[in-house]
Amino acid sequence: MRRYVGSAADKTLSQTLKELERDGLIHREMYPEIPPKVEYSLTERGHSLVRVLDQLCVWGEENRPKEL
Repeated sequence: MRRYVGSAADKTLSQTLKELERDGLIHREMYPEIPPKVEYSLTERGHSLVRVLDQLCVWGEENRPKEL
């Protein structure tokens, strides 16, 4: 996750992940290890959102203003 969010504060990242889990977009798996291990994965609902966002990116590329 750090690779994608860069300089986001730990608190902000944690809060955002909890919200995404609450919204059913990601699944959080905790492992009883020391140090604690947590893995996140997209749910089916999350995958469906990725498809929509991909289409939005394509639309943005196709409708980007031409450079003068």
